[in-house]
Amino acid sequence: MLTPTELLTRFGGIARGTYLQRYGCTRDRLASAVHQGLIRRVRPGVFALPSLDSKVRTAAAHGGELTCADALRARQVWILPDADDEVHVWLGRAGRRHPHSGCACTSHRSAGTAQVGYASVATALIHAYRCLSEEAFFAAYESAWNWRLITASDRRRIRAELPRKAAWMLDLARSDSQSGLESLLRFRLHLLGISLDCQVEIDSVGRVDFVAGGRLIIEVDGRENHAAAERRHNDLVRDAAASARGYETLRFDYSQVIYNWDTVVEAILPALARIGD
Repeated sequence: MLTPTELLTRFGGIARGTYLQRYGCTRDRLASAVHQGLIRRVRPGVFALPSLDSKVRTAAAHGGELTCADALRARQVWILPDADDEVHVWLGRAGRRHPHSGCACTSHRSAGTAQVGYASVATALIHAYRCLSEEAFFAAYESAWNWRLITASDRRRIRAELPRKAAWMLDLARSDSQSGLESLLRFRLHLLGISLDCQVEIDSVGRVDFVAGGRLIIEVDGRENHAAAERRHNDLVRDAAASARGYETLRFDYSQVIYNWDTVVEAILPALARIGD
């Protein structure tokens, strides 16, 4: 028979006592494991491993599942960096908030019944729309779609639960965005009235992130690169091949897109003007 620690490990580090009892884990065994410090009682009827993410534990103490940006990050969804340390908790449609020490949680109510642990990606995206900027939500949505973390049914649910004014972002979103930086760049240029062809295959060049105005290649590179010299050489070869076919290439990195966006715009607008002459 599995121990309470082994069961909690199987169930993601946290579970309700009634669920653990289905696997032969009696109240006495749970109480003993708590007494020995092997597991923690988060609140009456909810138990967790000591190593569990503190925000998940706090969300369970509050009465629900960790949601919004933290739940998305835990699933490797791309999220803009921020300093928000608040715990966002999904309580379901009619879940009850439980008072707990030092509570500074943000409660979210929406359709469904919350359990404990992390909210689903679709649920977390619905709540992220309420808390994040539009561009941050858009990047997270495209990231989740690209990683196949949301299904067609999830996307229909998200569209139904978000306000009508969000529909244009869902219409703009694509499943082939390779990074959050690409999503941000396309979102921001869309707001400037600049349309981009995405993931374009060019003979002798290969696939490029974007093409604007028919002849301006825009590449965004936020990936860690442990072979910088080789990567730089390959980029130069691609750029030369693109130039031979009448293209101009602009490349931007993480720092430029996130922290120096004005310099990105100042490079793109004149380039578009040049190729339009």
